[in-house]
Amino acid sequence: MSKLSIVTKGIIKENPILVLLLGTCPTLGTTTSAINGMGMGLATTAVLILSNMFISMIAGYIPAKVRIPSYIVVIAAFVTIVQFIMQAYMPSLYATLGLFIPLIVVNCIVLGRAEAFASKNNVLDSGLDGLGMGLGFTCALTVLGLVREILGSGSAFGHKFIDGDGILIFVLAPGAFIALAYIMVLFNKFKSKIS
Repeated sequence: MSKLSIVTKGIIKENPILVLLLGTCPTLGTTTSAINGMGMGLATTAVLILSNMFISMIAGYIPAKVRIPSYIVVIAAFVTIVQFIMQAYMPSLYATLGLFIPLIVVNCIVLGRAEAFASKNNVLDSGLDGLGMGLGFTCALTVLGLVREILGSGSAFGHKFIDGDGILIFVLAPGAFIALAYIMVLFNKFKSKIS
């Protein structure tokens, strides 16, 4: 498998949100705006890359009985580092995302990639896999956040361009489900055309 195909697999062929439907809790909970979606996606991408690379390095030394708990400890360490960096340098984004940042530890995308890919491949390929899955996750969250922000409040990336209020349902949880469903339909039509 080429290095490029490892990265693009996570963006298109196996997009964690739009194809595999993994990590829907942070997807629906944090995408009230494009900036929030992008911030959550980039935080998760950093954790994916770092934890995949580290788990790839130590996988051969971990006994099978404690494999999953060991991976969770590694992931939790990187989530804590990302959380402290966000808290120090992006306090408003950190305050907005709140509880969803520590919940990256139990995000099935991160643990799934550690188990399915990083534990069986070399460090570089594992880092590229984390990059691809993270970029796919970030793109999906950003697009979903942008759609919800435009329809729900008439703004894009925090810049208001429509006077008045938007369609309230898109600011609420049901709007996230509706917007995600339509984005998935469009993405899968696009994916079938390029395949």
